[in-house]
Formats: sequence, structure tokens, C-alpha cells
Amino acid sequence: MCCILEHYDYDDYKNWEGDWELINGVIYAMSPSPMFNHQGIASMILTSLNNSLANCKKCLAISEEDWKIDSFTTLRPDISLVCGQMGGAYIKKTPDLIVEIVSKSSIKRDEKIKFNIYEKEKVKYYILVYPDDLKAKIYKLDGKKYEKVGDFFEEKYTFDNLKCKAKINFKKVFEKFK
Repeated sequence: MCCILEHYDYDDYKNWEGDWELINGVIYAMSPSPMFNHQGIASMILTSLNNSLANCKKCLAISEEDWKIDSFTTLRPDISLVCGQMGGAYIKKTPDLIVEIVSKSSIKRDEKIKFNIYEKEKVKYYILVYPDDLKAKIYKLDGKKYEKVGDFFEEKYTFDNLKCKAKINFKKVFEKFK
């Protein structure tokens, strides 16, 4: 006997209570409220990005905003750098940069499922942040595939092939959490 999984679309998704992601019509519950370090590090990265974009009128780093990829996939990255879109009910175009703060409950989704989706959707930079290790892994889209730029603990990184140059100083991001 076989099981039939229900399939959902964005019209279903937008009516649900709670925090969810929709991937290829399958629902995924978001973890309970993120831990202190998760939120603190996300806030520091968001601040670092937006400070570096102070003179850029085209781009904005935002947190926890839905990105509707298609009718059957809506994700909510921890941080998205969006250029050329201000306002709306959700992110409509591919972000230039996405940051996911990895937790034990999200590691498979962040490192595998979302990694593949972001690569396929041509997100220029994907950053995985590990709050327990105070480490960030930066991936840059090189044609069709992500290439790992490196592991970052206290270094600065400038994302210079974006519409506006953005920067993250990982020493400042992580220093309060040591």
C-alpha cells in the first residue's frame, strides 16, 4: 500500500498560521523561535550589509522575508540582499545574496535542499553561518555551480560583483558571541 502526499501551492501557503516553507509543493515547518545567538548573528550580518550599502539606492538587505520562487516553492531565508525591488508582499526576483544561519534542525535543508535551489535560481552568493563555531562559509556562483570562496572567522569579505558593493566584517559579526 502506497502513501499519497498532499501537494500545496502558494495560495495554500499564504493562508497558513505559523512559520512554514514550501518546497516543490511539500510543506516544511520552521523551527521554533531561533536561539539568541542565531538572531544576534543574523542581526549583526544584516547591519553590516546595510551599513555597507548606505550609498546604494538600488539594494537592501532584509531578514525573514518570503521569496516566492514559483507557485510551489516559497522560502524564507534568514537574510536576503535584494536589488531593484522595494516593497511588495514577498521577494519577487532572485536575491543577489542569501544568508542562512544553520541550526541542528535546519542543517540538511540549508546545506543540501536550499543550496541546490539557490544554485539553480542563480543566487550570486550563498552564505552558511554556523553560530556554534562562529564560522561562515561563502559560496559564489561561477556560471551554473557554486564554488566555495572559503571559511570566514574574523576576515572581511567584499561582494564586489553586485549592483552595489556589499561587505561583511566577520570579526565584528562574531565578536560579541565569543
